[in-house]
Amino acid sequence: MKNNTTKRFIRVPEVLRRVGFGRTKLYELIRQGRFPEQVKIGPRTVAFVESEIDEWIEATIRNSRQNAA
Repeated sequence: MKNNTTKRFIRVPEVLRRVGFGRTKLYELIRQGRFPEQVKIGPRTVAFVESEIDEWIEATIRNSRQNAA
């Protein structure tokens, strides 16, 4: 897993590229509490904390492999 000492924001298009699903599914998972919430960084701008997205991806991989075994 990445060990970031510096926090970095990434925007929705980058998150979608990393996770491989669409915007509707992204916001559905957020509403269900199954995906990290976005952070408001401006009056009309949101982003995600990169390390939280990386952790979610790693956990999803681990869970998938544990369930397959």
